[in-house]
Amino acid sequence: MFLAIKEILHEKFRYGLIMAMFILISYLMLILMGLMLGLANENTAAIKSWGTQTVFLNKDSNDSLSQSLITKDQIKSLSKNDALVGATPVVIETTDKTNHHKENIQFVGLACDQFIYQDRLELVSGHRAKNDHQIVLDESLRDKGYRLGKKVTLNSLSLKYEVVGFAKNAKLNIAPIAYGSLGTWRNLKGVNNSIVASGVFSNQKQAASNEPKLAHYTAKEFINKLPGYRAQNTTFIFMISFLMVISLIIIAVFLYILTMQKMAHFAVLRAQGVPAKHLVSSTLAQAVILVFVGDVGGIVLTELTSLMLPTTVPILMNWPLILGLSAVMIVLGILGALLPVRLILKIDPVEALN
Repeated sequence: MFLAIKEILHEKFRYGLIMAMFILISYLMLILMGLMLGLANENTAAIKSWGTQTVFLNKDSNDSLSQSLITKDQIKSLSKNDALVGATPVVIETTDKTNHHKENIQFVGLACDQFIYQDRLELVSGHRAKNDHQIVLDESLRDKGYRLGKKVTLNSLSLKYEVVGFAKNAKLNIAPIAYGSLGTWRNLKGVNNSIVASGVFSNQKQAASNEPKLAHYTAKEFINKLPGYRAQNTTFIFMISFLMVISLIIIAVFLYILTMQKMAHFAVLRAQGVPAKHLVSSTLAQAVILVFVGDVGGIVLTELTSLMLPTTVPILMNWPLILGLSAVMIVLGILGALLPVRLILKIDPVEALN
C-alpha cells in the first residue's frame, strides 16, 4: 500500500487523469441507476404507498387497470383489507384564464370507508376529498400552478372540481394522480352504477380462490405488467452492466500499460531481493485506490446533480444500492488488476535488466 501511494503521489498528472476517468464512469453509472429508480418509482409510487399485496382485475382487461371494469356480481365479498379502486386517464384543466394549464393525469376513485382512503393517503397539505366535487392532487402539480381551493375541470366536462389537498407519492404509470370518489370515476368513465371499480386492491396476501371470477395478481406480478415497466428497467440494467464491463476492461488495460512501462523498475526491485508478493500487493492496492477514488467522486457528483436537477427529472438516490454498486466496482478493479499481476509474477530479473 505504501509503495502504491508513493507512486501515485509521484505521478500525480498520470494517475489524476486515470482517476478522473473512473470518476466519470462511476458518475454515469450512478446517474443511470438514479434515473432507473426514479422512473420505476413514478410508475409504482401509488401502488406501493397503498401497501398493496394482492390485486384483482377483470379477466378480460389484458392485465390493464385502466381497461378493467368490475361489476357487483363479480365480487364475492370485501373485507377491511380490501379496497375498490377506479382508475382512468384524464386531462385536468384549470379554469383560471390568466393562468390556464392542461395536464395529462390519472384519476383514481376511492371509497371513503375503505383502507386506502382512510389510512394510506399521505397528505402534505389540505384534506381528503369529502364529496364528488372535491379532488386531491399529487404534490408535483403544485409546481404547475395548482393550489388549494382552485377550481379545475376534468376531460373538458362542464362540472368543476375543487382542489382540497395534495398527496405524497401519488404517481401511477409516470403520471400524477387526482384522487376523488368512485362516483366521479364512473362519471368520467361513462359507466353506470353496476360497475363498481377497475380493480380490487388488498393489503394482505390472498389466493385466487378468494375472488374466482376475477384475475389474480400478486403485487410484484401486477407491477411487472405495468406498460413499459419491465422494458424500461431492463434497458437501464443492460446499460449499467455494459458500463461495468467497460470499466473492467479499462482498469485492466491501464494497469497493464503502466506495468509494462515499469518492468525495468520491477526487475531492479526483484534483483535487490524485493519479494514478488510486495509488487503484486502494490499493483492491487493501486487498482483499489483508483476505483475507490472514482466511486467517491462519482457519488459526490451524483448527489450534487440530484440537488440541482428540477423536480420534473425523476431521479432517486438509494444509498444501499449505491454502496453495493461501489463495492462491485472495487471488486472489478481487483479483477482488472489480475492481468498485470501475471506479468509481475513472471518477471525474470536478469532478462528484464538485459
